Amino acid sequence: MAHAPIGIIMNGATGRMGYRQHLVRSILAIRDQGGVRLSDGSLVQVEPLLVGRTESKLAELAAKHGIEHYTTDLDAALADPRWQIYGDFLVTKARVAAIEKAIAAGKAIYTEKPTAETFEDALELARKADAAGIKHGVVHDKLYLPGLLKLKRLIDSGFFGRILSVRGEFGYWVFEGDWAPAQRPSWNYRKEDGGGIVVDMFAHWSYVLENLFGRVESVYSRAVTHIPERTDEAGAAYPATADDAAYAVFELEGGVIAQLNSSWTVRVNRKELVEFQVDGTHGSAVVGLFGAKIQPRNATPRPTWNPDLPETHDYAGDWLEVPDAETPENGFKRQWEQFIRHVVEDAPHPYDFYAGARGVLLAEKGLESSESARRVDLPLVGRDNG
Repeated sequence: MAHAPIGIIMNGATGRMGYRQHLVRSILAIRDQGGVRLSDGSLVQVEPLLVGRTESKLAELAAKHGIEHYTTDLDAALADPRWQIYGDFLVTKARVAAIEKAIAAGKAIYTEKPTAETFEDALELARKADAAGIKHGVVHDKLYLPGLLKLKRLIDSGFFGRILSVRGEFGYWVFEGDWAPAQRPSWNYRKEDGGGIVVDMFAHWSYVLENLFGRVESVYSRAVTHIPERTDEAGAAYPATADDAAYAVFELEGGVIAQLNSSWTVRVNRKELVEFQVDGTHGSAVVGLFGAKIQPRNATPRPTWNPDLPETHDYAGDWLEVPDAETPENGFKRQWEQFIRHVVEDAPHPYDFYAGARGVLLAEKGLESSESARRVDLPLVGRDNG
């Protein structure tokens, strides 16, 4: 069966994430492979329309990658029926207004997170999208990483028995910008511009925890700004008003306890920039973006505590590597393919605007917990109880 190409508006494709992950590694990679394979074996090709503020940048990207269409006029793009999907990779402050336009235009919408600056706005977007009868999705890229796919298989196989706890470490040292350029844009460290590691990372922790271990029922967190002054892209010093580290305990349905540290002020002493240790009654696993190792119950050593003697046991050697079951592929690309199938043939895609709203809610409750120094409960949020 021959399908007409599906037109995709890519708003913010000149930005770091929009360009690297969504344009080059996802949509252009899909284009180069011939399109998205549907359930009947046919292919649907993609055709991107680049949207941004600076025409010269758009023209340069279009020429570099052989893209025919680009514009600085979002309203005109949304009014054109050739473009069926609206993709949003803007800074968070600009997202709600743009998505509301896309909803009014009747486009299917696929967006980065957080979907809004406030839970109220994020939930309202979900309700408006439902009322308009459009399909909507939010990036859940971490679930498609090879390491977390291995973890999902371990969970589904019953390897852990009853899962007791999850401990996670994420982060790295982001240079202050004075003696070495920062690896992240300066707006990340200004609260007034939508910055902060809680707003950034708790949206990820929300969907990782709920899809692997269970719904987050409460959070206790401490958000801090360890580096009070940084230097921006122009070499000017500025006050860092947003949190750059967060230390949190999440209570999940079923009694699982998750402890997750997120930091842009930590030097890495682990194999990957993020690692999770999952402990259960029948076994444990340590999982990163790509790797995974396990220690089953019947191969667990018997550690003994003796502070008077130097440790000679190689604990790292007690773990077994989980082999790759498939060739790793970019997680952003995999989810784009899933969403396109959702649009074209109504294939499942559970990561909708309500999931995005739950991520924003978790960030809000995490900041509330930090400010009030208490544990904060989270309500149920979904299509039936939002």
